[in-house]
Amino acid sequence: MIRNRTAILALLTGLNLLNYIDRYIVSAVLERMQAPVAQGGLDLSNTQGGLLATAFLLGYFVTSPLFGARADKGARKGLIALGVGIWSIATVATGFCHSFGTLLAARVIVGVGEASYAALAPTIIDDLTPPDRKNRALAIFFLAIPVGSALGYLIGGFIQAHWGWRYAFFIAGGPGMVLALLCLVIEEPARKLREAKGKLVDGLRTMARLPLFRRGVLGYCAYTGAVSAFAYWAPKYIARHYYMPQLSAELAVKHADYYFGLVTVIAGALGTVLGGRWADRALRPIPPSDRYDARDNKRAINELLRVCALGMVIAAPAAAICFAMPSPGLFFGCAFVAEVGLFLSTSPINAIALRGVPPELRASAMAGQIFAIHLFGDLWSPSLLGILNDVLLPTVAMMSVPLVFAWSAYIWWPRRREAE
Repeated sequence: MIRNRTAILALLTGLNLLNYIDRYIVSAVLERMQAPVAQGGLDLSNTQGGLLATAFLLGYFVTSPLFGARADKGARKGLIALGVGIWSIATVATGFCHSFGTLLAARVIVGVGEASYAALAPTIIDDLTPPDRKNRALAIFFLAIPVGSALGYLIGGFIQAHWGWRYAFFIAGGPGMVLALLCLVIEEPARKLREAKGKLVDGLRTMARLPLFRRGVLGYCAYTGAVSAFAYWAPKYIARHYYMPQLSAELAVKHADYYFGLVTVIAGALGTVLGGRWADRALRPIPPSDRYDARDNKRAINELLRVCALGMVIAAPAAAICFAMPSPGLFFGCAFVAEVGLFLSTSPINAIALRGVPPELRASAMAGQIFAIHLFGDLWSPSLLGILNDVLLPTVAMMSVPLVFAWSAYIWWPRRREAE
């Protein structure tokens, strides 16, 4: 059995890294997947290529509440291992697909598998970590988001260049199958369970009645939608606005993707670590969360919301200044500051989902949060920003992103009446 806290955190973080590598490998090899059949591709249109991301998100956010509700009634490691196994097999299967229909089905199944893992792994980390290190541990776990996303582009592009796009999925899916077996030998920490008669809708209704948790999720929906739209459209904006006058379209896109990815990795890692440490320091005067005390939890969540809000106070003006910069160097300098601010909230906002509800509802809380932020956030935001880009000047359209950042700061800012 794996009992060591550090070993369990390392295993779950490694799996989260694979999780995000898998998500972004599709983007890295999409151009070759869209190539004509005679050139080794599947002859996909741009619409079909975009639907692959939608298919993944549908499988992901629709099933996450189901996994969360089930985990609140029993052991989690089996569900995590099952989810990792499902997404790994479906990732490998993606490499064998020869039609759009089978490709779409494979990406839906990948989303289902990742939903189990993403909803449950943070709850194990929360249960086994000492109170004064919870946010630091979550920061390490969520550090896999910027690093894994960048590695997805880098690894996918490297494998595609040497062996073809199909091998990117074969190689990405293999390690998960091995690590899924290791999840079965984790020794889970003891915790309080929901009664078996509890239903998913009961858990979601309970969470919806908790004002602080509800406000945390609403701000997270705005945050997720804006970040997703920014990440999707910023490279194209950079390429056209800064590089295309001097470079060919292919080189312009290459420069934009590389430097934007580099900034995201460094700023994302720095912001995630700083946010975790800041949240731990903010919670030191408050009793630990080994028991559910409504008054203490209100104080703790307000401190965590303050960290999230201040991060967006940094990110919103920095992002707005980005789009007024006359050179790519100045753009990336402002983008670095903006992304540090954005990633400050990574650990605190997930800690809110864990501390904002009774212990027996934590898995459901994580799952419900995942469901909400995708349904009301990134499922639609890239398309909406695309429409704005069609009807407005690109710089004007992109200014909608920092406006939503500012809105999330307002939603997250602590209210005195809720802390009492």
